[in-house]
Amino acid sequence: MKRILTILGLLASAGTLISAATGWVIARRLTAPVGPRSFNLTICRVEDGGDQLKVVLDRTPSTTAAGIYNLWFEQGGWVQLGVEIEDRGRGLIARTVTGISKGLNPKLGDRVSWSGVYYATPADAGLDHKDIVIKTPAGDAPAWRINGNTTTWAIHIHGLGSPRAGTLRGVQVATELGYTSLVVSYRNDGEGPQVGNGHSTLGATEANDVDEAIGYAIRRGAEGIVLFGWSMGAAIALQLADRPEYRGLIVGLVLDSPVLDWTEVIEVNCNRSGLPSSAGKLTIPWLTTSGLAQLAGLPSAIPLYEMNWIERAHELTVPMLMLHGRWDDSVPITDARDLRLQRPDLVMVKEFESGHTLNWNSDPSKWSSAVAQFLKSSNGSMSD
Repeated sequence: MKRILTILGLLASAGTLISAATGWVIARRLTAPVGPRSFNLTICRVEDGGDQLKVVLDRTPSTTAAGIYNLWFEQGGWVQLGVEIEDRGRGLIARTVTGISKGLNPKLGDRVSWSGVYYATPADAGLDHKDIVIKTPAGDAPAWRINGNTTTWAIHIHGLGSPRAGTLRGVQVATELGYTSLVVSYRNDGEGPQVGNGHSTLGATEANDVDEAIGYAIRRGAEGIVLFGWSMGAAIALQLADRPEYRGLIVGLVLDSPVLDWTEVIEVNCNRSGLPSSAGKLTIPWLTTSGLAQLAGLPSAIPLYEMNWIERAHELTVPMLMLHGRWDDSVPITDARDLRLQRPDLVMVKEFESGHTLNWNSDPSKWSSAVAQFLKSSNGSMSD
């Protein structure tokens, strides 16, 4: 019996160690420094009709998604793809090139990356801009400034692992309404200053960097600010809107695929990766407990529970529009719907037939129209 109990004790200890190791690995991967883009598609053929160029790709859920997208090339450059999808048989499709970066000549065998990041620079989006630097607690953070009315500003905050260029999809509508826009970077995002070992804190410390962009706008005449947040950028925006000093100044939130509850998002992504959702629960202590967080490579514990806006719905004070895809398998749309049910006085939700942060791509006109209507009807409106 003693031997059996010893064996059971060892198995229990081994199980505990395995559980701990699983949580540690997930925490490390979730907050890992930004890595290089993955070029996991190959150009199967290029069809040049003289006045029209088409690229042939493997048929996948991404390449057959409705809407407009971008292909980034491993050797540099990009092409923008239109909405038309043509069958080429044997698991292939063709899409029409509607825009191409200077000097790029797509050819058979080129390695490319499918992306919803449609514009590489403000100029690509037809926006006049100025390169500026925001002084943050982490160091100098580059930003783009697109001028408009100096009293009403929009600050655009990108998500985890995404470049700031991804937010240019939303800058266009803000510019059309006359807002001055700041497209910001922040610590450890691959463009802003690097701190420590480069790990993300899921928006907790990054919010302090974006806070300085708000200060930049205030010092230059901002009387009303709308925050545009994409995915984790929405988590940052919600934290800033909750700060008492900005009550009455931050007048609206436009949130695309917003992270409203990190705990659920982590569990959903574990499940998507083939792990049981319970593996997500093993991760939480490694993020929220000081000693464990440092062992996971983080500078300090992340207050995930303070960033749970489903639980804190009653504390919200700023009108918000959430744009969310029904096919989003990274951040569940159910959270957005839940928040809308809890706070119909403040929260609007516009749903799209799209995946994570691909709402604009699936229907740019619908996206821009929804945002314009929200801004015009909110306290941050510049026109009737």
